[in-house]
Amino acid sequence: MVEDNEIKATVSPFAIREGEIKVFDGKDGYVSMNQIIHKMNLGHINDLHFKIIELINKFEFMTSRQIFQMLEWENVQIDSQDKLNNKLEQLVKSKILTRYYFDCKDGKGVYRIYALEKMGKYLLNSREIDCKWQPTDNTKPVAMVKKRLAGNQVIIAYLRKVSALDSYVPKPSFTAKMAGKVFKATGGSVKLTKNNKSVEFVFEVIRREEDWENKLIDKMKLYKDFYENFQMGDSGYKSIPQLIIVCEDERHMAETFKTIVVNNLEISKIKLYYTTDLRQNEQTLEKTLVEFKLDESTGKYKMEDVSVKILGI
Repeated sequence: MVEDNEIKATVSPFAIREGEIKVFDGKDGYVSMNQIIHKMNLGHINDLHFKIIELINKFEFMTSRQIFQMLEWENVQIDSQDKLNNKLEQLVKSKILTRYYFDCKDGKGVYRIYALEKMGKYLLNSREIDCKWQPTDNTKPVAMVKKRLAGNQVIIAYLRKVSALDSYVPKPSFTAKMAGKVFKATGGSVKLTKNNKSVEFVFEVIRREEDWENKLIDKMKLYKDFYENFQMGDSGYKSIPQLIIVCEDERHMAETFKTIVVNNLEISKIKLYYTTDLRQNEQTLEKTLVEFKLDESTGKYKMEDVSVKILGI
């Protein structure tokens, strides 16, 4: 597998492309549970297949590369990406998983996305593994899927490259007290611990979807509500977590910052940090965060890299 820092991409694979649609690439028709049980009895579906199903249940949508990286991190024996792809094909043919790709006028996307199917939920429930999947989950639009994929990639980068990594949550929930609304961080969260001190990073993924600025404004209002009224223990956090905005590219960071500032959505209790999808490919994440500082001499904001030692290898 090509290492992250060897990837030469200049545009994130999880960026929005104009006119993009999500295309079904799974299996049509009917597969009975008896057929699946027969495959299990023959050993054609085994514990490795179940581990793959569990990962996709946890992350909702994943690429095969992301699945491979997570299996490696969890020390699950898988010899190669090709062997994993064969396992995924078996699960798709058995309608335990389904598969999609993205398509637009510029051509098909270079990767496939895997999600649960009904049979996958039944199998997880048979092992008393919590699974809240429902068929409508797979109808989510391109932007929502890409936010999930970009969030996955950030979490995986932290798991693989940050020695202080303690734990992670793919879909953490928060409560905006004044609005009386529960919402989720689109990019997940990680807990970092060093010298018995912990800090938690929350990732909000922003995509250039239709009307994205107004959607960002609505989401930042919820975050502002949560942070400005934060008390110890809120949403399960002992101390105030650090919010990081994950953007498509460097220019998008500036666009996102401008939208937040113009609409008076800065959060007084924290510094707001930014990053991009491709910054997660760096060998170390120590200098992947960005903040915008006001230059007193010009009266303009400028983007500066932030060095965070706890993000070192």
